[in-house]
Amino acid sequence: MTFMDRVRSASTKQWIKFGLVMLLILGFLVWSGAWWLLLLIPFALDIYITKYVPWGGWKESKNPILKWIAGWVDAIGFALIAVYIVNLFIFQNYKIPSPSLEKTLRVGDFLFVSKMSYGPRCPMTPLSFPLAQHTLPGFNVKSYIETPQWEYKRLKGFGSVQRGDIVVFNFPAGDTVALNRQNVDYYSMVHEYGRDMLWKSKHLFGDIVARPVDRRENYVKRCVGLPGDTLQIIAGVVYTNGEAEKDIPGLQANYLVEIPTTITPKFFDKLGVRKEDRTKLNDWRNGDMIIRELGYGDSTGAVPFLYRLPLTKDALSEMEKYPGVVSVKKEPAIFSGETFPLSMQKDWTRDDFGPICIPKKGATVRLDLANLPLYEQIIRNYELNELKVENGQIYINGAVADSYTFKMDYYWMMGDNRHNSADSRFWGFVPEDHIVGKPIFIWLSLDEDKSFPSNIRWSRMFTKVHAD
Repeated sequence: MTFMDRVRSASTKQWIKFGLVMLLILGFLVWSGAWWLLLLIPFALDIYITKYVPWGGWKESKNPILKWIAGWVDAIGFALIAVYIVNLFIFQNYKIPSPSLEKTLRVGDFLFVSKMSYGPRCPMTPLSFPLAQHTLPGFNVKSYIETPQWEYKRLKGFGSVQRGDIVVFNFPAGDTVALNRQNVDYYSMVHEYGRDMLWKSKHLFGDIVARPVDRRENYVKRCVGLPGDTLQIIAGVVYTNGEAEKDIPGLQANYLVEIPTTITPKFFDKLGVRKEDRTKLNDWRNGDMIIRELGYGDSTGAVPFLYRLPLTKDALSEMEKYPGVVSVKKEPAIFSGETFPLSMQKDWTRDDFGPICIPKKGATVRLDLANLPLYEQIIRNYELNELKVENGQIYINGAVADSYTFKMDYYWMMGDNRHNSADSRFWGFVPEDHIVGKPIFIWLSLDEDKSFPSNIRWSRMFTKVHAD
């Protein structure tokens, strides 16, 4: 049969299927601007109309084994492609692994994360296995092929990141990873141990690997600062552009609770304090000495029980009423370690930080040796310039520089569990190309402190994620 004969003999049902597929292809083409999708039209025409290639020829096979194998390959292939497209452009699943957003989001919450809220990113590392972020489970090998790497492009979405939003993003400081210490960011370890020790001590730190932007670990935090904002933290309160942040019901901080007896598990449950967070300093190595150095104890050398607990405002009020409590004081900043940027001389802490101006696309900042540590990662790692300092002069791409104009927008992300969150206070700004999406609702929630079936938090299932 000639081409025209095949076209004329196609049924109405075939044309309807072809028309629907064409609408999908052309709609996605207009949305994404990916003109290469036009190459799919001849394939769609042949699959639904002309049928030169026997795409489903295996269905007519008389060999049952071949038919069974081909059927499974077809089904699995279609499922993987569908999952890849949905995961890439529409939504993905995310599990809360740490308590940085307690009580807003709890450890064990499974989230539906919308890619459409801020607009999905086009794939930057397109050759990757669906549902695996950077490592194939069970095989301990990379789940992606690094080449090709495509430039960052974000499709149109329903809106943009707003101050107060809870946001899922790729961990910026995760561009380089020590495989045996993945829970600690590489740059903090370089600051603590030195680069040479990290790279030479493979038995301690493992291989040092680089990861593309979209293959870096996923984090979830609250956006407290937008591009162009001036941000400062004073006594634990975040101020943006001079205004204090709005009250967050689930906001927590760590407190030191002095008490002559132990606190009962039942009361901890009432406070909503996880088992992992019920920390008694007396049980630490050299705990009694630490307690005395913190100013607790009497002249005889005896020390009280001293708990370190994350408490909301309501839980703090309950704790202060607990029988026998001697004192409840906010935990001092000495527990937190150094803040961003690590190489800058400053007296900032997690509770008293800044002020800083959050970089905005197109804005220009004056550069000198004093403020360079604030923007070093942006210039070198996120916006891929060559940066060096020689004889007191800053060079960018080989030219002397006393200013820099930002190519992207940046955000400041923090956890609601303010004293138990590794966030922008410790590793800096989040570039716009790292933004993944917005959690919409919790579809499953499991309490790690309980066993099945009592570990299912039924009251949290299919509830909306509230940012306020």
